[in-house]
Amino acid sequence: MIQEIAEKSVKPKIRLKVTEDYKFVNDVVQKNKLNTVCEEARCPNIYECWDRRTATIMILGDVCTRACGFCSVKTGKPMWDDRLEPYRSAMAVKKMDLKHVVITSVDRDDLKDGGSNHFYETIKSTREANPETTIEVLTPDFLRKGEAYKRVLEAMPDVFNHNIETVPSLYLKVRPGSRYFSSLELLKNAKQINQETFTKSGIMVGMGETKDEILQVMDDLRSANVDFLTIGQYLQPSVKHFPLQRYYDPSEFKDLEVIAKAKGFLLVSSSPLTRSSYHADEDFAKLKKNRITSNAKSINKEKH
Repeated sequence: MIQEIAEKSVKPKIRLKVTEDYKFVNDVVQKNKLNTVCEEARCPNIYECWDRRTATIMILGDVCTRACGFCSVKTGKPMWDDRLEPYRSAMAVKKMDLKHVVITSVDRDDLKDGGSNHFYETIKSTREANPETTIEVLTPDFLRKGEAYKRVLEAMPDVFNHNIETVPSLYLKVRPGSRYFSSLELLKNAKQINQETFTKSGIMVGMGETKDEILQVMDDLRSANVDFLTIGQYLQPSVKHFPLQRYYDPSEFKDLEVIAKAKGFLLVSSSPLTRSSYHADEDFAKLKKNRITSNAKSINKEKH
């Protein structure tokens, strides 16, 4: 019955067009021997984003130590050790002339610090080579790594993103190696350490969650003072992955956006093809503008 519902629903249209700008980004990525989440996670927006000369760099290799039910990144025992990756990442950003870059990684539970120092080195190298470029990180949860996450924040990223991914009731099947409240705590701590850093998180829908569960996740994220929420349609990578339950209608995404904004998020991106890094450059500009507006409103309230 669930499969029938999914098949009858409207699947989002994905752009598939290889342009000269797409070829340019692909060439930069290949020459610098970089991994991108665009490729490894089979992102549906890769053609659009690379055509806009944007890409999300994935550091720490292409093999993940987790086995999340929704993700197509390879799982196994990583053999990767690349000390020059921070430098090559910085050079790729410079070559693409990026005004905003997103740096993410696989989970590296095999490393003592979960890869946090490599994040630090990549951010620092990127900023030294590209002082005008704003930097967004999309990090793993650093579960059972103590305060290792603080090393990432020491590098002063402009945006600290960690995706909550789904509702608590689905965690055992969708994110079996992760803990919902540990992810919330990470986001809360990141904001407490640096109030100026924007915090961001995202969820997928269409996995069997209820609307009430989605609203509870929104409340939990606001309690952690998360600034920016992304909501996108789950697209099942293969028959071996967690089964798609249904496609949400665009009007449902709009409804969730309105509700999330009312709950106090500075910015909400909610659409079928929304992903964490989708139009991240444009969204960062909106975040800064919305913070200024929000602060001005708070000052006016205090005066009255």
